[in-house]
Order: sequence, then structure tokens, then C-alpha cells
Amino acid sequence: MYRNLTIRQKQIVWAWAFLAIPILFYTVIRFYPTGNAILISFQDWNLLGDRTWTGFDNYQKLFADPVFWKVFKNTFVYLLIGTPVSLIISFVIAYHLDQVRFMHGFLRMLYFLPFMTSAVAMAWVWRWFYQPVPVGLFNNALASIGIPQFPFLQSTTWALPSVLAPAVWAGLGFQVIIFMAGLRAIPRSYYEAARIDGVSWWTVLWEITLPLLKPTIVFIVVFSSIGFLRIFDHVFNMTTNNPGGPLNSTKPLVLMIYETAFSAFDMGYAAAQTVVLFLVLLVVSLIQLRILRDS
Repeated sequence: MYRNLTIRQKQIVWAWAFLAIPILFYTVIRFYPTGNAILISFQDWNLLGDRTWTGFDNYQKLFADPVFWKVFKNTFVYLLIGTPVSLIISFVIAYHLDQVRFMHGFLRMLYFLPFMTSAVAMAWVWRWFYQPVPVGLFNNALASIGIPQFPFLQSTTWALPSVLAPAVWAGLGFQVIIFMAGLRAIPRSYYEAARIDGVSWWTVLWEITLPLLKPTIVFIVVFSSIGFLRIFDHVFNMTTNNPGGPLNSTKPLVLMIYETAFSAFDMGYAAAQTVVLFLVLLVVSLIQLRILRDS
């Protein structure tokens, strides 16, 4: 039968044969778990007993839960602060690092090193930095100049920024490398023409560099936004004594899902939270792509 096919038909057969592997992978690893999570969100299940159909009870419980709304707010605080801060800092570093020629590769490696470091190890190091005197590095430095101890992880006001700081720092290396790749892709002829015309560096930056970096900015914004909406490792490891910080001030939605599923063993309620997180990720990503591409 295969021998009777035309060349075009044989090409189609081979194309589908090669596509079958990723399609099977995504069906088993991605699509089936996603569909199963949506199904479990309408059920009551504790991992051991039988599943009981409950309809929209889990969602009604979720939207009536004040802890969920606190966690939901925290998740968007991570997004709304972390994404622009990391974007601006990484661009500034990449913009100036791109103009450095001495030890350029070594400096680029130093900036990328935190991204390669284990998030767990990094979180514990920063947790040590935040400890009170005589353990914590930051409080020891403050004490040496006569400033009282600062409650980094014990304050409902400062706990979230204290957790967010190492998360931003950890992702800078990747964003710097991507920005530098985007900067290197801009034709040098544009800068040479601007220099000949005597255009100021600010005009060059605003009229040449940033517009031509738009695809790079879109990618970094979407990628970092997803990362901050799914933040977990830093929060979990920096607040192990009190998961989620004082009064849930640092708890993100992913940590709430983890505790609901593996501490309370309420898989249906955890699945409902997962569906909400999935919808938030989808909507935020689509909105960002639409705004950034149309701007």
C-alpha cells in the first residue's frame, strides 16, 4: 500500500509519523493531566478513597474563602512588581554590558550564574542573609552602623518584598542574555547613521533600540510573568517555619495548591485552585501578547 502512494502522499505520511511522537508526548504528559485536573475539580477526593461528584462546590468554597483572595492578591503583587522591576534591571545591565569589551564573556557568565544555581540553595542562602543578629548578614551590617534590626521575613509589610528580591535576582541572568542577543541582532548601520546625524543617545535608545527590541521584550515579559505567577521555591524555602509568611503575607497560589493537596489531602479543592491558576496564566499571557504586539 505504501508503495502505491505518490511522493507527496509519502511525505505527508512521514510528516505525521514524526509528529506522532510529540503529539503522543503532549497528550500523555500535558493534555491528559490537564483534563483530569479539571475533572477532579468537580469532585471530592482525598487520594485514597473513591471520588465523589460534588459539582461546583469546590469553586463555591474557593470564592468564599478569604485566604484564597489574600493569596490571589499576593500572586498578582509578585507579578506586578517582579515583572517590570526585573525587566528594567536586566535591560540596563544588558545595555551597558553589551558595550563592555574587556572580560565581556566572564562578566556575562557571572550574571548568568544565579540562573544556573539551585533555587532551593539560593533561597536558603538569602534566608540566612535575612536572619537577626548575630547570624544574618544584612542585620549584622545594619547593626555595625547603628541601625536597629530589620524584620525582613517576620513583617507582614516587608516579607513579600524580601522574598521577591532573590526571585528577581535569580532570573536576571537569563533575561540579560536574551536582551543581549536582541541587542546584537540590531544592525549596526542604524547606530552609525544616527551617530553621523548627531542624534543623542536618548533618541537612539527610544527611537531605534527599544522599537527593534520589541519581540525580545514580548518574550521576556510573557516568560517572566508566567514565572512570577507560578512562584513557589523561594517562598516555600524561605518561610518553612511559617509557610506563606506571617498571616499568609507571602503565600502565592501555587503554595496554597501544594498545602491543600499534600497537607490537607483535599485534591478536589486543590484541583479547583489549579484550574483558576491555569485560567489566570492563560488570560494574562494573552493580554500581554495582545498589548505588546499592538503597541
